[in-house]
Amino acid sequence: MDIFHTLKQIWRVPDLRKKLIFTAFILLVFRFLAHVPVPGIDRDTLSRFFSGSAFLTLLDVFSGGTLANLSVMALGVNPYINASIILQMLGMVIPQLEALQEEGDYGRQKINQYTRLLTLPLAIIQSFGLIILLKNQGIALISSPLQLLSIMITLTTGTILLMWLGELLTEHGLGNGVSIIIFAGIAGRLPVALIRTASVATSQNLTNLVVFSAMAMVVIYFVVKTTQAQREITVQYARRLRSSLSTGTQLTHLPLRLNQAGVIPIIFAVSLMLVPSMLGNFLSSSANPTLNQLGRFFAINLAPQTISYITLYFLLVIIFTYFYTAVVFNPEKIADQIKKNGGFIPGVRPGQPTIDYLTHILNRITLAGAFFLGLIAVLPNVMQSLTSVSTLAIGGTGLLIVVSVILETARDMESQLVMHNYDKFLS
Repeated sequence: MDIFHTLKQIWRVPDLRKKLIFTAFILLVFRFLAHVPVPGIDRDTLSRFFSGSAFLTLLDVFSGGTLANLSVMALGVNPYINASIILQMLGMVIPQLEALQEEGDYGRQKINQYTRLLTLPLAIIQSFGLIILLKNQGIALISSPLQLLSIMITLTTGTILLMWLGELLTEHGLGNGVSIIIFAGIAGRLPVALIRTASVATSQNLTNLVVFSAMAMVVIYFVVKTTQAQREITVQYARRLRSSLSTGTQLTHLPLRLNQAGVIPIIFAVSLMLVPSMLGNFLSSSANPTLNQLGRFFAINLAPQTISYITLYFLLVIIFTYFYTAVVFNPEKIADQIKKNGGFIPGVRPGQPTIDYLTHILNRITLAGAFFLGLIAVLPNVMQSLTSVSTLAIGGTGLLIVVSVILETARDMESQLVMHNYDKFLS
């Protein structure tokens, strides 16, 4: 897959060229707004606070560097992602939401509307928690409730604007808008992380830099291989020939990707792992002894280098991989479609046996893909504990998401090229 060749072909097609230019324009707007700071913040204290916290540094990477300078988009798309997680989970227990998820385009529009509505209160809550955390550290210079409210409105508005930009990208640009915005944010911060890693490794030990470089190459290689790997299941269809009295058979393949969920489980897991860490930092500054003790428990036991954090992170990635795979691939629906089209899997009876067969195959390949994602996700944390270079976790996780989003976007661009050529052929 040559992404540069694909971009060259897209540039030659007027409609796709407009999408490419629109995508670049939205990303420029995002990067510009990422450098517009919120007033009333002590920048020097903020910089020292971030340099001493691995959790906040990791959070800054996923916000695209908007948190380190506390820009108007400091919350990033985390509230939107959390809203998506909540609604997808509720869809498994609330029949009305489950019915909406099965109603095609109309259901998807309604779910997106509910996601937007839920994003607003989540953004308000997260903005309040972030401001109080910074105020307790002496970073946010807030002198009145009105000033606190104005900063909350600013941060919440930034998240809503970013969510809108992501939806515009999805509708009028190339690829998934939210994924591309996350990619742009991480890609904008990766050079900083690499430079910091190189400088720290030079002052400590050159071996650390070599380990980081080798780990990055290994992550890129296996992410590419795993993303492209798939299991093909043979499906046989009855085919009518020109003579109405004769029939034949047609063999095709049902591709099952090793990693059906892509990079979504990592994003979901990171979003949830940020909650107890932020809660711990918030409660540890409380005057209430019980809340203070609870906050210290979260801060100590769920720090990014601890065994409990790594284990929980690994398990969450596996759980979300299975969860999201179940959302995007339904063996019952696939088996029903195959049966309606007059097809069957050789050696497997139609109906429930086909569903059981597809479920068995899907569970096996998803297990391999989930363990791979989990290992790649926690590998940077393990390497950070071994080498004491804090930027390793950032670089490894960032590379994982960047490479995955590039591959998914490249596939989307190629599919749009194929569709354009197909429409041109029909016309």
